[in-house]
Amino acid sequence: MRPLIICFLMLAMSVFRASAAEPYFTDKVDKHEVAILIIDMQNDFVEPGAVLCVAGALPTVPAIQDLAKFGRENNWKVIHVIRAHDPAGYNVDAPRIPLFTDGKKGYCVPGTHGAEIVDGLKPEKDDLVITKTRNSGFFQTNLDMVLRRMGVKTVILAGTQYPNCVRGTAADAMSYDYDTVICTDACSAKTPEVAEANIYDMKNMGIKIMSLDEVKKTYK
Repeated sequence: MRPLIICFLMLAMSVFRASAAEPYFTDKVDKHEVAILIIDMQNDFVEPGAVLCVAGALPTVPAIQDLAKFGRENNWKVIHVIRAHDPAGYNVDAPRIPLFTDGKKGYCVPGTHGAEIVDGLKPEKDDLVITKTRNSGFFQTNLDMVLRRMGVKTVILAGTQYPNCVRGTAADAMSYDYDTVICTDACSAKTPEVAEANIYDMKNMGIKIMSLDEVKKTYK
């Protein structure tokens, strides 16, 4: 009798687990073939004079606005992938720890002006925001899980900057078998030479390099 009771309890528990998990794997989740990843467009990287200002970032804001508007009109998911660091710098990249020591305020600390997404690119109601602590938007985040749950096949990258977070995220996206696109009008670096060198490398890695117009024509 006792073994039957145990078997019944185990069966009941398995049914409960299945029913509890079901909502996470149904078609109730919005589906999107394409996602735009807007990377690190935060005041500490974009505003002139900011602690880690990327000279080419501010001029890309109109192109990123255009790309995001086009994406929303075509049922693409807009995801803001941003930095978020502890005030003491415990979770920052090792080379940048000095920016958090000896009284320095660091960068992209939640609650500060520098951590905020720049004006003109503030997330809209249906956008997602994913925080990271390293260059790649995939490193120790749930970005891959979120993309797969929505059925995303293609990721289009925008933001700053080419040699660090754009490149790191693009390389990982390709490794996860996403159709990976760099929108050149919407990405930036400190100098045109740095941008060109990284575009050349990523193109040879197999990552797609497209202008904003090319993106619109290819993925409309």
